[in-house]
Amino acid sequence: MLLRPEIASLAAYAQGRVPPSDGFKLSSNENPFDPLPGVLDAVASSTALNRYPDGAALALRDRLAERFGVGTAQVHLGAGSVALLSQFINAAAGPGDEVLYAWRSFEAYPGLVTVSGASSVTVPLLPDARHDLDGMVAAITDRTRVIIVCTPNNPTGPVVTADEFERFMAAVPSDRLVLLDEAYVEFVTDPSHVDGRALIGHYPNLVVLRTFSKAYGLAGLRIGYAIGPERLLNAARSTAIPMSVTDLAQSAALASLDREDELLARVATIAERRAQLRDGLLEQGWQVPQAQGNFVWLPTGIHTPFAIDAFFDAGLAVRGFVPDGIRVGVGEEDSVGRVLKIAQQVVDHLRKASTAEQLG
Repeated sequence: MLLRPEIASLAAYAQGRVPPSDGFKLSSNENPFDPLPGVLDAVASSTALNRYPDGAALALRDRLAERFGVGTAQVHLGAGSVALLSQFINAAAGPGDEVLYAWRSFEAYPGLVTVSGASSVTVPLLPDARHDLDGMVAAITDRTRVIIVCTPNNPTGPVVTADEFERFMAAVPSDRLVLLDEAYVEFVTDPSHVDGRALIGHYPNLVVLRTFSKAYGLAGLRIGYAIGPERLLNAARSTAIPMSVTDLAQSAALASLDREDELLARVATIAERRAQLRDGLLEQGWQVPQAQGNFVWLPTGIHTPFAIDAFFDAGLAVRGFVPDGIRVGVGEEDSVGRVLKIAQQVVDHLRKASTAEQLG
C-alpha cells in the first residue's frame, strides 16, 4: 500500500502513562477535580445521541463572543485546541512552506506540521526555558506561513510577557499567521503575562487559542475555541471535520461558564499547590523554570528514562521528554508530598551520577 513516506514514518501521538489504581496520574496536565454537579447535570440533559450536534454551536459562540467583545463570526470551536491548531496550520501551510515555533514546546506541533505537508522550523528556548522571540523573528523567511507562540509554554512553564509579545508582533510581517496558544492561561498568576483577550482586534494576523480542557476540567469532552479575524477563522472552518464538537461538549462548556467563579476558585487552589511543589523542588536543588501552567518542569537530561521509571514505580505517572526532562502535573493534594519525596530520591541519584562522571 502506497503511503506518504513522511506519514508512514511519523509516530502517532501517545498519551501519558496511567499509574496504578492507588497512584496519581500527573502525565496529562488534567484538572484533578471532578466536574461540578451543575456541569454534570447539563451533560446528562443532552440525551439526543442519535442526532448530529449543532454544527454552528451558536449558543456557545454567542456566549464567547459577548465575553471577548467580538462578533459571533469571530469565534470558532474545535474538538480541543489541538484540533484548532491542525485546522489553522492546514489552512495556511502546505508543501514547501514553513511553520515556526519554539522548542521544546507542545509535543503535537511537529506532527501537525508534518501532516500538513509543511516543514517545521524550531528555535531553541532560552536557558531559563522561555521563548526566544528575537530568535524566532530572525528565523522568519519568505516560506514562513504560521508562527506558534505557546504561553505558558508546555512543557516548561514560563510565560511570554505582554511587552515581549508586543515587540514580537511589531516585527512579524502582517501577512504571516500568528497562533497564540493559551491553553493554560487561567492558571497564570504573573501579572506581566501577555493576555490574548486584550489583543483581540489589534492585529489582522493574530488568532488566540484557548480550551475548556484544562482549567474548566472538560478534557474528556474535547472542546476548545479560537478568537480572531473572521477571514482567518473561515479558512480554519473550511479545513475542519464537520460537526466534530458534540452537543455534550457544548452544553458542558456553557454550564462551566455559568459556574466560572467556582471553577476559578479551584484553579487558584491548583496554583497554590503549584507554588508549594515548585518551592519544595527548588529547596531540593532542582532548577525549576518559572511555572505558570498546572505543571512543573524538571530538567533531567540524559537521566530522563531513569526519572520516569522512578516516579512510576512510586505510583506517579509523569510525562517524559527524552533527552530533556520530565513534566509533572499539579494533581490531587495528596500527590504533592509524594512527588517531593521521589523528586528528592531522583535528584540525589543525579548528583551521584554527576560525581561519578566527573571522577571517571
